[in-house]
Amino acid sequence: MSMALKQVFNKDRTFRPKRKFEPGTQRFELHKKAQASLNAGLDLKQAVALPHGEDLNDWVAVHVVDFFNRINLIYGTISDSCTDQTCPVMSGGPKYEYRWQDEHKYKKPTAVPAPKYMSLLMDWIEVQINNEHIFPTNVGTPFPKTFMQVAKKILSRLFRVFVHVYIHHFDRVNQMGAEAHVNTCYKHFYYFVTEFNLTDYKELEPLKEMTSRMCH
Repeated sequence: MSMALKQVFNKDRTFRPKRKFEPGTQRFELHKKAQASLNAGLDLKQAVALPHGEDLNDWVAVHVVDFFNRINLIYGTISDSCTDQTCPVMSGGPKYEYRWQDEHKYKKPTAVPAPKYMSLLMDWIEVQINNEHIFPTNVGTPFPKTFMQVAKKILSRLFRVFVHVYIHHFDRVNQMGAEAHVNTCYKHFYYFVTEFNLTDYKELEPLKEMTSRMCH
C-alpha cells in the first residue's frame, strides 16, 4: 500500500469509531477466520461461504460489523468532497434518490442532503450493532427472530453508500489512489449479500452494469 493510501485509510479519517470484537469470544474467532480467508488471497466468492459447522447468524453478524467499519472508512475518505452543496440530496445518479426514515425523528421517508443521510445512517447502524438484544455478544445467547430482517436492512442501506460513492465521488477515490481497495471491498460485499440473499435485487439495480463487469 502506498504512503498516500496509508494516509487515506489512517484511523483519523474514519467516519465513526470502529466496533471491535472482544478477544476470546466466538465472534472474534469467526472474525479472525474471515480475515484469514481474505489475507490468504482466497477467491472472494469462496471467502464469503459459511464455514462448515458455523452458525449463519453469527457469520452474518460478523460481516455486518466488518462491512460497517470498512464502508465507514471508505465514506470517510471522500467526505470532504460530499457536502450539502455538492450533494443536496442522497442519490445515485438522476434515477435514484434515497430518503431517510427511522423510528424516531423521521417517521416518513424524508429527503436530506447526502452528508446528513450518511450521518443518520451510521448513527442508526451503530445503535443496532451495539444493541445486545439484536446483536448478542455472549456465546449461547440466541439471536432474536428479527435478526436477519435487521441485518438485511443494514446491508441494503450500506449498499447505498457504495452507490453514492461510485456514481458521485469516484473521481475523488481515483485521485487518492484508493480505487483497487474500494473495488475489492465492493466485490466482497456484493458476493456476501448475494450468497445469502441479504439485499433485494432492486437495491442492486443502480450499480448493475458496473457489477456485471466487475463480478461476473
